[in-house]
Amino acid sequence: MPALNHPHPHTETLANGLRISLRHAPSLKRCAAFLRVAAGSHDVPLAWPGLAHFLEHLLFLGTERFPADQALMAYVQAQGGQVNASTRERHTDFFFELPPASFNAGLERLSDMLAHPRMNQHDQQREIEVLHAEFIAWSQDAAAQQAQALFDGLSSAHPLRGFHAGNRETLPVANAAFQQALADFHQRFYQAGHMTLYLVGPQALEELHALAKSFADVLRVGQPQPQAATVRLMAHGSRYRQVHPQRLDLLHALEDLSDHSAQALGFLCHWLNNGKPGGLSDRLRELNLADTLKASVLYQFAGQALLHIAIQRKSDEQDEAIAQHVADWLSFFSTQAPWSGLREEYAALRQRRQQVSGALQLVRGDADYACEPLTEQAVLALQQILGQLGAADQFSAAWQLPAPNPFLQPANAEPSAGLIRGQTSAHRGLRTFAQDRTRGRRERSPMQFSRALPESGEQGAVYLRWQLTRPEARLHGRLDHTLSDIRDDARQAGVEIRFSEYGSQWLLKLVGLQQPLPVILEQVLQRLGTSIASAVEPPATPALIPIRQLLNALPAACMGPEGSLTDAAFAWDSAHWDGLAIGLSPGTHTALTRALSRAPGIPGGEFPPVPTINGQRLWHHLPSDSSDQALLLFCPAPSLDLVDEAAWRLLASLCQTPFYQRLRVELQLGYAVFSGVRQYHGQTGLLFGVQSPSADTTALMAHVEDFLLQLPAVLLTIDARTFDQQRHALAEHMQLSEQPLPEAAERLWQGKWAGHSSDELVRLPAAIEALDAYAVQRAARQLLEGTGGWRCLASGACPGAPWRAQE
Repeated sequence: MPALNHPHPHTETLANGLRISLRHAPSLKRCAAFLRVAAGSHDVPLAWPGLAHFLEHLLFLGTERFPADQALMAYVQAQGGQVNASTRERHTDFFFELPPASFNAGLERLSDMLAHPRMNQHDQQREIEVLHAEFIAWSQDAAAQQAQALFDGLSSAHPLRGFHAGNRETLPVANAAFQQALADFHQRFYQAGHMTLYLVGPQALEELHALAKSFADVLRVGQPQPQAATVRLMAHGSRYRQVHPQRLDLLHALEDLSDHSAQALGFLCHWLNNGKPGGLSDRLRELNLADTLKASVLYQFAGQALLHIAIQRKSDEQDEAIAQHVADWLSFFSTQAPWSGLREEYAALRQRRQQVSGALQLVRGDADYACEPLTEQAVLALQQILGQLGAADQFSAAWQLPAPNPFLQPANAEPSAGLIRGQTSAHRGLRTFAQDRTRGRRERSPMQFSRALPESGEQGAVYLRWQLTRPEARLHGRLDHTLSDIRDDARQAGVEIRFSEYGSQWLLKLVGLQQPLPVILEQVLQRLGTSIASAVEPPATPALIPIRQLLNALPAACMGPEGSLTDAAFAWDSAHWDGLAIGLSPGTHTALTRALSRAPGIPGGEFPPVPTINGQRLWHHLPSDSSDQALLLFCPAPSLDLVDEAAWRLLASLCQTPFYQRLRVELQLGYAVFSGVRQYHGQTGLLFGVQSPSADTTALMAHVEDFLLQLPAVLLTIDARTFDQQRHALAEHMQLSEQPLPEAAERLWQGKWAGHSSDELVRLPAAIEALDAYAVQRAARQLLEGTGGWRCLASGACPGAPWRAQE
């Protein structure tokens, strides 16, 4: 069993003022850095709203030492990592994740861009157009405006009521006073004394400390600068409501909180959101007052916090009753102090979260105290918070604390042989269809157990796929909704559940800690097999931005028209299933085999291959209510051959930065611009995506096609050293042994779908290392010519030939 991650990171303040937090996590395959600057949108001069966000953008545009094509974003993308940044009210965050071998180079780029940004006005003028595009999208997005409106009940003098988005009018690049304010803001806040660096990785603490010290040496020495205090959240009172169709928002302004209030509020929100019987959400549903409840903290700084309870309710005539139930539950909850049992479970799920988190999740958790248990000081803070929320010693309803999460408990003893769970010895003489079916499945299980990954790890993965003959329209969504409670308990126990629909194929995926995985799978399969008749329509979900809507629809679109749904009655009797289990120990293997006796449908059977679209151009129109236009272009490789996959993966790596540079930086089409390799149902391909507030989808496609036309010439400009570096980095990244289990498991599943053995996937890194520039040029020509086909999903209608509209 591998060593558990240490529960607490090492923290200290270096000589130049930089605060550091270092976590040694030996089980990780990647490293992550998270840099927090204690300055955000509320810290800028009132004359220049949006300045902090604009500066965040500018820092990514390269430095003298690392120009844009070698800077942090380009470097991390070339190494197969993740990178991003975020500007909040009182802090700005920069974060990335990389393999250990390239981590130091990433830190060098991050420190250099923070300390030595170029910030020339030519770059600024281009970037302000990108920021303006974000502002337009924000101002036209109903969800974003709804979120901003939540602050309407606050004091007009509080900065939460102000405008902070920034656009070309509020950030006049040519104005000398603005340039001075921009330089002053960077000078004041972007220095060591105003920063905290969080590092997480498998390296020893001594090595992480040396990396942090090298990072700090580049920064200016400084002392923490005071962030201006704010007025009270509300001039009068401490709570208010906002009423919308189908939704009630309850907001509570909290003041004079202790330093431990973040942990206390996290604990309170967790139990407010718990949907188990006897709790607040369950009571509101039982009384037909509301469908869902979600509590969250919208803002927290300097002893202030704004608690938001969002309720999807049936009628606005019931708002007073809902508010009374919320107040009554808070009073009940306050009388349960010091919450010993709930604290134990909360600590257990926090530990589970640490065990399954990747490097980036861990480092963000350290920055936001997400891994901290509820300490005695936090208990006192929680009692203070409940007092401000009006919790009293009396309550009227028969509330109860939630039942313990069964998946956090030790594994139960196995049931007696020959008995189905829930039976007793009194049933031993009964023969049931389920028992007969179980015996048959033991003899011909279609589940494959992969040995491509070590069985000694903490985590594992299980994939189950059903081929359906007459899937009823919308049934999948109803069944998925019935899994909500199991999914929540499983997530807390360290297992993620996804139940996806791809037309006539359904896919169930469980990834996480091995110990609870079999019992969770058993519960899921039992629920799927017995809840068809009782499944109800799930509540409506908020509309997605156009590019996210397209990304969600793409996997099903790649299945082709054979996956169409019907309104016929559905039963599991004719559904065939198979699956793949990855990284499981022998003990988990045995328990999983027993759990599979619950699987509905018929074991085994033929699964049709995903239809190819070689040489075709197919256009799927998915209308959106947004004024933004969005487009995805997925180009499958011409074959499932491993050599083609290797070439297309390297091509994707090499064209990622040029595509971003062309469409986002030079053409300024929008802020959502990306490309990369993707796999859908065993098909490897290149995916290009863009969302724009200014160009329609026909124009967007023209820009993408123009980029692809120029791509062979762009590849010729890549020098041999850069080509070799990116090829080697990709080959290293594709080593199954060097990938986190969720990523490696997904590759193995995609390989099974494509008909590859795990041995073939092991050979992929060598196939990548064997590629030369000619092979990548050949792949680029195949991409341009559409040898494997082009599939477009767009918010705009099909433009006509050579495109063919799809249903």
